[in-house]
Amino acid sequence: MRYFINLAFKGTAYHGWQWQPNDLSVQQVLQDALQILLKQTISLFGAGRTDTGVHASQFFAHFDIEIPLNTDELTHKLNAFLPDTIVIYKIFQVNDSTHARFDAINRTYQYHIFLGRDPFLFETTWQIHQRQLNVEKMNEAAKYLLDYSDFKCFSKSRTDVKTYDCKITEAHWQQKDQELIFTISANRFLRNMVRAIVGTLVNIGTGKNEVEDMKSLIESRDRRNAGFSAYAKGLFLTKIDYPNHLFM
Repeated sequence: MRYFINLAFKGTAYHGWQWQPNDLSVQQVLQDALQILLKQTISLFGAGRTDTGVHASQFFAHFDIEIPLNTDELTHKLNAFLPDTIVIYKIFQVNDSTHARFDAINRTYQYHIFLGRDPFLFETTWQIHQRQLNVEKMNEAAKYLLDYSDFKCFSKSRTDVKTYDCKITEAHWQQKDQELIFTISANRFLRNMVRAIVGTLVNIGTGKNEVEDMKSLIESRDRRNAGFSAYAKGLFLTKIDYPNHLFM
């Protein structure tokens, strides 16, 4: 039987979701907890990778087990056992062929910028207090993302992907008081892609680059032409969508 886990985590203390041989990851902590509580070897598969320090307000993982589970009881036990930086919202059975990563059809990320200084938001926002940002220009530039599919210019140079094509369906900034949030949705994302996009848009917002530069740098397919990678701590994976028919 296959079970999905709906969880959230604060990524500050972790080297991403994916298991690392010499560093602590969310996958390792959760998998170890499952093995202790279920008293058997568990292989855990996540919906994707996240960079070191990136957070997730919604994440999914799946595992297989031969015995039926009391999911409410396991959820309660995991939340009592895990560190406060990882929270389990729900565990539920799915079709045996449903895969947390390969069956996801859309993902949404949000990047949080705080326009000022706040010690309580230091680990979850990029705080900008010495530069002015032109949010209107940043939104104008973000619209160009919807017109393209090849985003090699925003991908890490060393990667094993076969294609750099992504279908972006949403990309915009929204400001409320001192908080500035960038929301972006796509069927898939490349490694470091969102942080590179944010860095590029911030360069446009500060006047280092012009709105029209967005088109030429995307078409160049050269990472050196795009902006710097924004700090990981401001990035959240917020939503993962699956086809409804996959769930029992």
